[in-house]
Amino acid sequence: MTTVTTISKVAAEKPVETGQEATVDVLTDAVEPEPAKSAEDIFDESSELRESIGKYGSEKILKTLKKAKQEKALKPYQAELILMQKYLEQSKRRMIILFEGRDASGKGGTIRRVTRYMNEKHYRVVALGKPSDTARNQWFFQRYVEKFPTGGEAVLFDRSWYNRAMVEQVFGFCTPEEYKVFMKGVVGFEKDLVRQGTILIKLYFSVTKGEQAYRFDRRKNDALRQWKLSEVDLQAQDRWDDFTTQKYEMLRRTHSNHAPWTVIRSNNKHDARLNAMRTILNAVPYERGNYDIDYVPDPEVVISGSREVEQMEAVRIRRGKFTN
Repeated sequence: MTTVTTISKVAAEKPVETGQEATVDVLTDAVEPEPAKSAEDIFDESSELRESIGKYGSEKILKTLKKAKQEKALKPYQAELILMQKYLEQSKRRMIILFEGRDASGKGGTIRRVTRYMNEKHYRVVALGKPSDTARNQWFFQRYVEKFPTGGEAVLFDRSWYNRAMVEQVFGFCTPEEYKVFMKGVVGFEKDLVRQGTILIKLYFSVTKGEQAYRFDRRKNDALRQWKLSEVDLQAQDRWDDFTTQKYEMLRRTHSNHAPWTVIRSNNKHDARLNAMRTILNAVPYERGNYDIDYVPDPEVVISGSREVEQMEAVRIRRGKFTN
């Protein structure tokens, strides 16, 4: 690299008076910028890159690079989640986060990103299966309460007691009376949780019918994802309108001031994950460590449960039925 030293010249024709020093206007070491390499130059210089493109194709490589860039963009927020977790530990606060939404709406992937760097000793992810015969004869909330956090701990529910408001109601896994009792009691149940100091965050991931179908097709054709498909998943597209109706009823009747719903548009997985982290961080009064990142949720991605209900009602008026 060539280093050029530039010195401004003092005008020779102007005499220097006694006691007056000549001054140098500029004295710098200016480094010439290295010319940017073209894509062709980079390609020609890297045999490994040429081999990779030949083996995997440029489209797959670009997709991988994009994904790596997105994962890097999450890291500052993941660092903040660690600070948030320290606040919970020090203050002995309890936190519960509910991840709800249709199948293939991105709940699991978001949970993995949220917890990736957190202290495993102070958080748990809970994904309950079908209730046993004993559980079916207990108070409905009991098996969830048994998984609740202690002081300084966070519990993330991958589906929660709202199964009764959605899946169980759509597929007839509960009686109309059981559904009615749940919808009548859940608001008071959550109010009591919050009143006793639990931080309760309710996230609903909203995906479109077309995107859900695309994700189901990927699962069917990918040996690493096939385990995600269940009998309920396979019926999700056919029962789309039923799920939409139940989504509307759930949001309308269980969105409250003390335990509001936050709806996250999740067709774009990266945007959904990023904005879910922002929502979680904004719900906890911890001392932030990084003021250079944007904590404001994207209004195109994150909306309140009450606003979602309003939009769904508007669509029903215009089109005669719900859509998403």
